[in-house]
Amino acid sequence: MEPEKKKKVLVSGAIAPQFVADSIAKHSSKTNIGAHDIFLGQVRNDVIDGKTVQAIDYSAYEEMAEEKFYEIREAAFARFKLTCMHIYHSIGKVKAGEICLFVFVSAEHRQEAFNACRWIVEEIKANVPVFGKEVFTDETYVWKENKL
Repeated sequence: MEPEKKKKVLVSGAIAPQFVADSIAKHSSKTNIGAHDIFLGQVRNDVIDGKTVQAIDYSAYEEMAEEKFYEIREAAFARFKLTCMHIYHSIGKVKAGEICLFVFVSAEHRQEAFNACRWIVEEIKANVPVFGKEVFTDETYVWKENKL
């Protein structure tokens, strides 16, 4: 499939499980797909220096982040034989247990879907300027360090 036009990736707040389910359901009519792979990033309630994380407050230089997401999308279509791809990343406060990143790829075969999804997630973590403040239960915070 041809790469698509630029789509907005950054969404306000958590990504609802129903949105994920609806995205999957929309693909049942696409009979040229043999495999999907999905990555869901979820906020953990880590304990840091004795304080429990209750949420992550995500921010970004949105124009630059959207451009990086687009570059990753185009590179993935060039590198892998994908049928389609969807990426959504939260901006704003996302509570522990909620979804903050949704990557959904489809291909004719499972190995291509597996490889593409993993590559896309690693590229996002390494190259997209989205920043998170881990907000503790006492409302103090620390900037999150991305671990690759």
